[in-house]
Amino acid sequence: MTTRTADNNLATGKTATLYRMVIPEHICPFGLKARFLLRRKGYQVDDRWLMTRTQTDAFKAEHHVQTTPQIFIEGHRIGGYDDLRRHFGLPVRNPGEASYTPVIAVLVVALLLAGASLLAANRPLGSPQLLSSFISFTMCILALLKLQDVESFSTMFLNYDLLARRFVLYAYLYPFAELLAGVLMVAGRLHEIAVPVALFVGSVGAMSVVKAVYVDHRELKCACVGGSSNVPLGFVSLTENLMMVAIALWVIVDA
Repeated sequence: MTTRTADNNLATGKTATLYRMVIPEHICPFGLKARFLLRRKGYQVDDRWLMTRTQTDAFKAEHHVQTTPQIFIEGHRIGGYDDLRRHFGLPVRNPGEASYTPVIAVLVVALLLAGASLLAANRPLGSPQLLSSFISFTMCILALLKLQDVESFSTMFLNYDLLARRFVLYAYLYPFAELLAGVLMVAGRLHEIAVPVALFVGSVGAMSVVKAVYVDHRELKCACVGGSSNVPLGFVSLTENLMMVAIALWVIVDA
């Protein structure tokens, strides 16, 4: 075991010992996170490296633990990285826990892209075009997330989409249709293709969500940000589909 004590934190009187795996083929990311968090909290860290698999296994057997890193504060074992976060009163996400973070990230990035596109075209941010650009970019980003793993998306999508249940191929085509409509809306071209596509997939999707969630009261995961997400089906997916319907109607009225 190798000790690294090159911790230049101010002498606060608070000390911690960190045991983490550092071998040629693997440097434990949670060990790095633990060291960063300890230093951020003002601890002087005695950073001890487990430099072989044998050494790591021996350490785990000695301390009766299953994983590394392991953190000790003032000689008391805290546990791993998640345990350290709990020790400091920081949130720890449970596996499978529902989260709207992916959706928030999509919406923020889409809004920034919409604003940037207006600025690049020398248009004011208060322009009505901001909303249509925002929806268009949102469609593109959501389609990208679905296209990362179409198989997983289609599996989740088949849980609730009315059309996909009758025609399974539609579950595979949906992300491509959403991307096509979004890209054409961003470009402001071929509205004769983009509008029917957005109107169709948005309408079918909205009806499917309403039936699954608000009529049948089923608790499902939303496939809107891809097949590996833990976003609950409901308001988010309904909003996605209504936005597609809205932008299609916007183009028709604005034509």
